[in-house]
Amino acid sequence: MKLTEEDKGILLKTARLAIESYLADGTTIEPDPLCDGSPALGFKAGAFVTLHKKGRLRGCIGQFSSEGPLIGLIAEMAVSAAVRDPRFPDVRVEELIDIDIEISVLTPLERTDDPASIEVGRHGIYIIKGFSRGVLLPQVATENGFDRETFLDQTCMKAGLAPTAWRDPETEIYSFEAIIFGEKG
Repeated sequence: MKLTEEDKGILLKTARLAIESYLADGTTIEPDPLCDGSPALGFKAGAFVTLHKKGRLRGCIGQFSSEGPLIGLIAEMAVSAAVRDPRFPDVRVEELIDIDIEISVLTPLERTDDPASIEVGRHGIYIIKGFSRGVLLPQVATENGFDRETFLDQTCMKAGLAPTAWRDPETEIYSFEAIIFGEKG
Protein backbone atom coordinates (compact mmCIF):
# COMPACT_ATOMS: atom_id res chain seq x y z
CA MET A 1 0.00 0.00 0.00
CA LYS A 2 1.23 3.46 -0.88
CA LEU A 3 0.13 6.70 0.73
CA THR A 4 0.80 9.99 -1.00
CA GLU A 5 1.68 13.11 0.97
CA GLU A 6 -1.86 14.30 0.20
CA ASP A 7 -3.32 11.05 1.61
CA LYS A 8 -1.26 11.47 4.78
CA GLY A 9 -2.44 15.08 5.14
CA ILE A 10 -6.07 14.06 4.74
CA LEU A 11 -5.69 11.29 7.33
CA LEU A 12 -4.05 13.66 9.83
CA LYS A 13 -6.76 16.29 9.28
CA THR A 14 -9.43 13.61 9.69
CA ALA A 15 -7.89 12.44 12.98
CA ARG A 16 -7.80 15.98 14.37
CA LEU A 17 -11.33 16.78 13.19
CA ALA A 18 -12.63 13.55 14.75
CA ILE A 19 -11.09 14.43 18.12
CA GLU A 20 -12.27 18.05 17.97
CA SER A 21 -15.82 17.00 17.07
CA TYR A 22 -16.01 14.37 19.79
CA LEU A 23 -14.61 16.66 22.49
CA ALA A 24 -16.86 19.56 21.45
CA ASP A 25 -20.20 17.76 21.56
CA GLY A 26 -19.73 13.98 21.63
CA THR A 27 -20.40 13.51 17.93
CA THR A 28 -18.43 11.12 15.78
CA ILE A 29 -17.63 11.88 12.19
CA GLU A 30 -18.12 9.45 9.30
CA PRO A 31 -15.49 10.44 6.74
CA ASP A 32 -16.05 9.56 3.10
CA PRO A 33 -13.25 7.27 1.86
CA LEU A 34 -13.70 8.60 -1.68
CA CYS A 35 -13.73 12.28 -0.71
CA ASP A 36 -10.72 13.03 -2.88
CA GLY A 37 -10.74 10.03 -5.19
CA SER A 38 -7.72 8.41 -3.50
CA PRO A 39 -8.13 4.63 -3.33
CA ALA A 40 -5.70 4.44 -0.38
CA LEU A 41 -8.18 6.15 1.95
CA GLY A 42 -10.66 3.33 1.35
CA PHE A 43 -8.06 0.59 1.80
CA LYS A 44 -8.66 -1.95 4.58
CA ALA A 45 -5.66 -1.92 6.89
CA GLY A 46 -4.80 -1.78 10.55
CA ALA A 47 -3.67 1.47 12.12
CA PHE A 48 -2.67 3.07 15.39
CA VAL A 49 -3.12 6.72 16.31
CA THR A 50 -0.66 8.13 18.84
CA LEU A 51 -1.11 11.45 20.62
CA HIS A 52 1.78 13.43 22.09
CA LYS A 53 1.53 16.50 24.28
CA LYS A 54 4.70 18.60 24.25
CA GLY A 55 6.67 15.52 23.19
CA ARG A 56 5.23 13.16 25.81
CA LEU A 57 2.88 10.26 25.12
CA ARG A 58 -0.74 11.29 25.78
CA GLY A 59 -2.62 8.34 24.26
CA CYS A 60 -2.27 5.53 21.75
CA ILE A 61 -4.93 3.15 20.46
CA GLY A 62 -5.14 1.01 17.35
CA GLN A 63 -6.27 -2.15 15.63
CA PHE A 64 -4.33 -4.66 13.57
CA SER A 65 -7.01 -4.89 10.89
CA SER A 66 -10.29 -3.32 9.85
CA GLU A 67 -13.25 -4.33 7.76
CA GLY A 68 -13.97 -0.69 6.95
CA PRO A 69 -12.00 1.96 5.09
CA LEU A 70 -8.71 3.27 6.49
CA ILE A 71 -9.99 6.83 6.82
CA GLY A 72 -12.87 5.64 9.03
CA LEU A 73 -10.53 3.59 11.22
CA ILE A 74 -8.26 6.62 11.66
CA ALA A 75 -11.19 8.75 12.83
CA GLU A 76 -12.28 6.03 15.28
CA MET A 77 -8.77 5.37 16.65
CA ALA A 78 -8.06 9.10 17.04
CA VAL A 79 -11.09 9.52 19.30
CA SER A 80 -10.18 6.34 21.17
CA ALA A 81 -6.60 7.56 21.74
CA ALA A 82 -8.02 10.82 23.12
CA VAL A 83 -10.65 9.39 25.46
CA ARG A 84 -10.31 5.61 25.78
CA ASP A 85 -6.64 4.92 26.56
CA PRO A 86 -6.89 3.65 30.16
CA ARG A 87 -3.37 4.85 30.94
CA PHE A 88 -4.36 8.52 30.66
CA PRO A 89 -7.20 10.85 31.62
CA ASP A 90 -9.36 12.01 28.70
CA VAL A 91 -7.89 14.75 26.55
CA ARG A 92 -9.58 18.09 27.27
CA VAL A 93 -10.55 20.62 24.60
CA GLU A 94 -8.06 23.17 25.97
CA GLU A 95 -5.22 20.65 25.53
CA LEU A 96 -5.75 20.23 21.78
CA ILE A 97 -3.46 23.11 20.89
CA ASP A 98 -0.57 21.17 22.47
CA ILE A 99 -1.48 17.75 21.01
CA ASP A 100 0.44 16.35 18.03
CA ILE A 101 -0.97 13.38 16.13
CA GLU A 102 1.06 10.49 14.72
CA ILE A 103 -0.46 7.77 12.56
CA SER A 104 0.96 4.29 11.93
CA VAL A 105 -0.70 2.37 9.08
CA LEU A 106 0.15 -1.31 9.50
CA THR A 107 0.94 -4.22 7.25
CA PRO A 108 -0.73 -7.53 8.17
CA LEU A 109 0.73 -9.43 11.12
CA GLU A 110 3.24 -12.18 10.34
CA ARG A 111 3.98 -14.89 12.87
CA THR A 112 7.64 -15.61 13.43
CA ASP A 113 9.36 -18.50 15.14
CA ASP A 114 12.72 -16.77 14.73
CA PRO A 115 13.03 -13.62 16.85
CA ALA A 116 16.34 -12.89 15.08
CA SER A 117 14.26 -12.04 11.97
CA ILE A 118 12.88 -8.94 13.70
CA GLU A 119 14.63 -5.81 12.49
CA VAL A 120 14.75 -2.86 14.87
CA GLY A 121 13.43 0.24 13.14
CA ARG A 122 11.57 -1.79 10.54
CA HIS A 123 9.28 -4.10 12.52
CA GLY A 124 6.79 -3.65 15.31
CA ILE A 125 6.15 -6.57 17.67
CA TYR A 126 2.94 -8.16 18.95
CA ILE A 127 3.35 -10.84 21.63
CA ILE A 128 0.70 -13.25 22.90
CA LYS A 129 0.99 -15.74 25.74
CA GLY A 130 -2.18 -17.12 27.24
CA PHE A 131 -4.48 -14.18 27.89
CA SER A 132 -1.61 -11.67 27.91
CA ARG A 133 -1.01 -9.47 24.89
CA GLY A 134 1.37 -6.61 24.21
CA VAL A 135 2.35 -4.50 21.22
CA LEU A 136 5.05 -1.96 20.53
CA LEU A 137 5.14 -0.01 17.29
CA PRO A 138 8.35 0.08 15.21
CA GLN A 139 9.17 3.65 16.20
CA VAL A 140 9.23 2.76 19.92
CA ALA A 141 12.46 0.79 19.48
CA THR A 142 14.25 3.52 17.58
CA GLU A 143 12.98 6.36 19.80
CA ASN A 144 14.27 4.51 22.87
CA GLY A 145 17.49 3.11 21.41
CA PHE A 146 16.42 -0.53 21.94
CA ASP A 147 18.33 -3.40 20.44
CA ARG A 148 16.32 -6.45 19.31
CA GLU A 149 16.39 -8.28 22.67
CA THR A 150 15.45 -5.16 24.63
CA PHE A 151 12.60 -4.53 22.18
CA LEU A 152 11.32 -8.09 22.71
CA ASP A 153 11.76 -7.76 26.50
CA GLN A 154 9.87 -4.45 26.55
CA THR A 155 7.02 -5.87 24.46
CA CYS A 156 6.70 -8.76 26.92
CA MET A 157 6.60 -6.32 29.83
CA LYS A 158 3.91 -4.29 28.04
CA ALA A 159 1.90 -7.55 27.94
CA GLY A 160 2.39 -7.98 31.69
CA LEU A 161 4.80 -10.87 31.17
CA ALA A 162 8.31 -11.49 32.41
CA PRO A 163 10.82 -9.70 30.15
CA THR A 164 12.21 -12.92 28.72
CA ALA A 165 8.82 -14.55 28.07
CA TRP A 166 9.51 -14.22 24.33
CA ARG A 167 11.99 -17.09 24.69
CA ASP A 168 9.21 -19.45 25.85
CA PRO A 169 8.02 -21.71 22.98
CA GLU A 170 4.40 -21.12 24.09
CA THR A 171 4.73 -17.39 23.42
CA GLU A 172 3.50 -16.29 20.00
CA ILE A 173 5.56 -13.56 18.35
CA TYR A 174 4.21 -11.54 15.44
CA SER A 175 5.90 -8.76 13.50
CA PHE A 176 4.53 -6.05 11.26
CA GLU A 177 5.71 -2.97 9.43
CA ALA A 178 4.17 0.49 9.41
CA ILE A 179 3.92 3.65 7.37
CA ILE A 180 4.49 6.26 10.08
CA PHE A 181 3.72 9.95 9.68
CA GLY A 182 2.55 12.82 11.83
CA GLU A 183 2.18 16.46 12.49
CA LYS A 184 5.30 18.46 13.13
CA GLY A 185 5.16 19.72 16.70
